[in-house]
Formats: sequence, C-alpha cells, structure tokens
Amino acid sequence: MADLETRIAQGRGDAPADLVLRGGQVFDLMTGEMLQGDVAICGDTIVGIMGSYEGVEVVDVTGLTLVPGFIDTHLHIESSLVTPFEFDRCVTPRGVTTAICDPHEIANVIGAAGVQYFQAASERCLMDIRVQLSSCVPSTHMETAGAELTAQDIKGLMGHRSQIGLAEFMNYPGVIHRDPAAMAKIALFEGGHIDGHCPLLSGKDLNAYIAAGIRTEHEATSVEEAREKLRKGMRVLIREGSVSKDLEALAPLLTPLTSPYLCLCTDDRNPLDIAEHGHLDYMIRRLIELGVEPVAAYRAASLSAAEAFGLKDRGMIAPGKRADIVAINSLAGCHAQIVWAAGRRVTEEAFAARDIMEPVGRRSVHAPHLEAASFRTRANREQTDVIGIREGQILTDHLLEDIPIVAGDKAPDVTRDLIRITIIERHGKNGNIASGFVRGFGLKAGAIASTVCHDHHNIACVGVNYDDMALAANRLSQIEGGFVVVKDGEVLAELPLPVAGLMSLNCFEDVRDSLTALRRAAKSLGVTLEEPFLQLAFLALPVIPALKITDRGMVDVTKFEIIS
Repeated sequence: MADLETRIAQGRGDAPADLVLRGGQVFDLMTGEMLQGDVAICGDTIVGIMGSYEGVEVVDVTGLTLVPGFIDTHLHIESSLVTPFEFDRCVTPRGVTTAICDPHEIANVIGAAGVQYFQAASERCLMDIRVQLSSCVPSTHMETAGAELTAQDIKGLMGHRSQIGLAEFMNYPGVIHRDPAAMAKIALFEGGHIDGHCPLLSGKDLNAYIAAGIRTEHEATSVEEAREKLRKGMRVLIREGSVSKDLEALAPLLTPLTSPYLCLCTDDRNPLDIAEHGHLDYMIRRLIELGVEPVAAYRAASLSAAEAFGLKDRGMIAPGKRADIVAINSLAGCHAQIVWAAGRRVTEEAFAARDIMEPVGRRSVHAPHLEAASFRTRANREQTDVIGIREGQILTDHLLEDIPIVAGDKAPDVTRDLIRITIIERHGKNGNIASGFVRGFGLKAGAIASTVCHDHHNIACVGVNYDDMALAANRLSQIEGGFVVVKDGEVLAELPLPVAGLMSLNCFEDVRDSLTALRRAAKSLGVTLEEPFLQLAFLALPVIPALKITDRGMVDVTKFEIIS
C-alpha cells in the first residue's frame, strides 16, 4: 500500500515527484491537442500532467514534444541478427519501449529452449519485451525444422510474465480445415489473445479463421485486403520490414477514424535498415510524409497498439500509465532526443548495467558436406516451375519456363535471370537437398548462402556456379551459420551468426558494418535487390503464396502441397 499511497501523494502534489519533465508539450492521443504543463513520474508510473510539480529530479525538455513510447506489435527479434540485448540497445534509443515478439525463428532451431531464452532475456532489458508463444513450429508439414512445439510443449511455456498470448498462427489452412493439432493449440488460448497470419485470405475462409478467436493480423498488402479484415473485426498491423514493405500501400487506410484499429509493426528488420532509415520512428515519419494525420500515426504506434494487445497500462502520457516517454524534436521529424522506459532514462550507462545472459543454440549447423554435383537438378521435362520474386514483398509469383535439359541437368541461365536455388537440411535430421529456379536476383556470377531461412532455417543458397555454391554452403557449417557471398572460389564477405545460426555475438554496429560489406559483395555479383539476404530467406517459407521451396522440394502454397 505504501507504493499506492506514494503515487497518489505525488500525483496530488502532496510530495515531490521522483522525476519531473518540465518545459515540453505533451501530444495527447485522445484529443489530438498539445498539452502544457509538467509531467510527474513516480517510479515507473506517470502520476501527473497539465500542472506544476516539484521533483526530486527535474529534467528540462524545453522545445521538445513528449509522446508515448512506441510499441512494435509484431516482430522476430532474431531477424535483427543480434541478441535481444543488442536489439534493446539498437532500437530503444529510437523510442521503441515495447516489442511484442514471436521467437519462432530460434524455436524452429532449438525448440522450447529458444523461447525460454527470450523469456529470461525479457526480464533483463530496458525495453519491455513481450514474448508470444510460437504457434507453428514448424510452420507446416512440408519442411524439416530442428524442433517441434506441440500443444503440450506450448502449455509448458505458459505463465511467464512476458506472455500476452499465442503468436501468429501461420498454418491458416490448418485452422479453417480444423486440423486437430491446430485446434489443440488454439484451445489453450481461447478467450485470450491469438495473433494471426493469413495472407490474401478472404470471404468465408477469412470468416472461419477469425471465428477461431484470432484478433490481429499483419499480412495485408493492399487497402482492399486490409479493409475486409477491419470490417470483420480484426486489428490490422501495418508492416514495414526489410523485405515486406506494406506501409505505402496501406497508408491511405490510416485516418483518425480507423487509427484505433490499426497498429504498426516491423516483422523482420535488420540493423542496416535501422541505421539508414530507422525503426518505428521511420514508419511514423514516412506516414506523415504520405499525408497521414499525425494523431493517427502516433496512435497506431502506441495507444492503438496497447489497446489491441490488452496492455492497458501504457499508450498515453497520462496519470496511471507506465512512464514510457519519448521526447522528440517534432511530430513530423520524430527523432528521439531523450527516452524513458518505465521511468528509467535510456542511456549507455543503463544498458551497461543490465545482467547479460550467455547465448544459447551454439554449434547448431549439422549440414552434409556439399560438392558441385549436389546442386545439379534431375528432371524429365523442360517445363519448369520458377519462383518469381516481388521486390518489397514476401509474396512470390508462380512462373513456368522451359529450361533445356543438358547432360541430365537444367543449368542456370543468367541471360533469362533463371538462377539455381537450393535448400539444404542443416539440423542433422535427414540431409535433404532440394533444388529449383528463381527469377529476380539479377545474379550474374558466384553464389550467396544463408542459414536465415524462414522458418525452418535450413541452408538457402542461390547461385550460377555450382562450385561457388558448394563453397558458400560448406562455409556456413564452419562459421556456425550466417551469410556468405562467394565468387570464383573466394569468399568475398561473410557474417557469422553462431547463436542458432540466426544471431551474432557482436554489437549491432559491427553487424551493420558487416551487412554493408555483404550488400556490396552481392551487388558485385550483379544482384539488383536492395535486401537480397532476407529476400532469400523468405523464398523458403511455405505459408506465403504462391510458390516457395523447402528441403523437401518446390511448394505450391495455393494448393498447400509439394510439387512432385
């Protein structure tokens, strides 16, 4: 009761507040007004606004605008390529004070231990990391993952204080066709929060999916798709990742009228994009540039996000709310000058004081040794299924091309941008190797390989030279996973990711610099994609239409079956 009474006393001004922010203006997301007066904070809670307060500590924020901390409503921290601790250090200074993550990337490699690592890390970071429980490990039956999470496994992970609910249910056919395993997982969270994932789903199938109790969804790529989901009661999360860039397409839908039901997320965003452009701060700036009213953009980034996920203690600068506050230069600029997370000022000293844990998932790459011949394709017909890349989306096209069979092999053809893509099982389960073709990289020489390969995280390799492909894939085993670019028998650039083959042990600045070198090396091979590495990773995700590839072969996602 002492804490309760202290908060009341400080809010009333009967006692000095622990912290007072003085001289700034508060952007009120309820009315859209600019409010004058001090902001009083007791511990981790805002206790007063619109008044004059005395404080044990007073910070002058004259000339700055105070907005609530930003909430990323759906992301995979692993895709930042750094540990949760480095992710915290990377984006919290930009104003992201809450991250609702799904650790299904690491869970697909090492199972429940990966989820538990994130749960434990959430207790030690400055930002509030909320760890959803991964629903689809593996995402489908058409791939070989390193681990599996059954309903019983998920039940054993429930109850941690970081949990909100069940993470994105990617196996939407399993939901609408009432697969028993899917039903068992959903039943665990009935009445609670279940996050969705249903690209291009509409009509009665969408009705059935939402009827399962699924409340939020981030895969809408057009206004029409997003509007149908809104009309049917879903909260739509506008996504802007390193590959999936849906902000410009969905911006016209974000208005003061719809903003209570729209949120922002990044899904998968790497440190290079964060350094060059930003995180949620970039999304807010860009939305306002596109004509979205500031109150709608800032609501989507905080208050609407808090309401959508049941986080009633945050999302506004108001008494009783968690003291997640960002002091920015201007609404249009959205450049964080000072950030407080739960009343604690975000500084390098605060980061240094955290209790950093030892990483998990070391030595996770157990792939077979590859030779040049491993990348040949055997076929008896020239007509060939080809994955067509859509830059800026993870949706792909299902193309058909005639490719001649020469000496028992269909070879890459750079003149037609028909490039070999191969997936190699790397968890030591079966040694599967599956090859196909992809168009859209622009590759003219060499090879690129990666263990970041959604969601099973086997080795994905694209190339036009089989010897280079073998070198790139084998190099990943030597460095415990990561990214490699090879040309003419030489490794041009690499980034080791020894934490489950997904995350670096280095600081985000070093990872950013390595990504710069990797991008430069990829362009030297002729690659035209802005982000070739994560684009490659999504070519192996068999829950995103229309054509993908896993270690078991080419997958027709529309039919939800492996092409024989």
